[in-house]
Amino acid sequence: MRILVTNDDGIDSVGLHHLARAMTRHGEVVVVAPDTEYSGAGAAIGAIHRNVPEVHTAQVDGIPEAWAVSGAPALCVFMGRLGAFGKPFDLVVSGINPGANVGRSVYHSGTIGACLTARNGGMSGIAVSQAVTGWGVEGQGWDDMIANQHWVTAAEVADAFVAGLLTDGLPAEPVVANINVPNTPTAELRGWRRTRVEFEPIRGMSKAVLSPIEGRVGSYAVEFSYGDAQVLPEDTDGGAVEAGYVSVGYLSRLTAEPRDDLASAERTLASLIDP
Repeated sequence: MRILVTNDDGIDSVGLHHLARAMTRHGEVVVVAPDTEYSGAGAAIGAIHRNVPEVHTAQVDGIPEAWAVSGAPALCVFMGRLGAFGKPFDLVVSGINPGANVGRSVYHSGTIGACLTARNGGMSGIAVSQAVTGWGVEGQGWDDMIANQHWVTAAEVADAFVAGLLTDGLPAEPVVANINVPNTPTAELRGWRRTRVEFEPIRGMSKAVLSPIEGRVGSYAVEFSYGDAQVLPEDTDGGAVEAGYVSVGYLSRLTAEPRDDLASAERTLASLIDP
């Protein structure tokens, strides 16, 4: 069993290191992670035919092989599938992301994007994220928010899930599991819930304002502000985490959907190209 462990916060992330070490009892672990922050990168791999990625050896305590890549987490997985880091991988595990990846953030998460890319390559992917206490509190810096993360809890949850997954055997149809963990000691978890993706976030950004940069005509800094926190149902990904439960959701592939309300657009197209 070869396991590729990645993240979107960079090779030096504490959460990545906890997760990688937790995976070592399940097989041969190779860490392949971005050399810097790539949060919000989704499943992007970049224009690799024009901007050739660089790869450097890295150090992660307890892991014999680690690589830092000048690109997004999806690119790390993409390169792994193509053999850049040796024999084929059986499983991709991504995280531990500080901040829950629930609701709308599922579309943009680099943590999840790595796992979607894994499935495209025939591998299952497990995305592991952890809520941040006080997320979005005005005036609170990011370093302050993540100073008290219970990384061990999320690592133990990931360890347990992967152990069960491998006991049953990896599914023939690769799965993308999105796991979100409350920021509490393991003993204080209320349990777990199989959840659905809720479009609404726990607390989302509500406004973006362009603020002129002094001395730079035509240049602006973008200032974001948060909306109010919401109470979501416990069967949703965000609601379960806020209520103290581990959220486990399985993400579908992108598929075409039937639409009967776009006839005018289709008729206009047909008038252009149909004989």
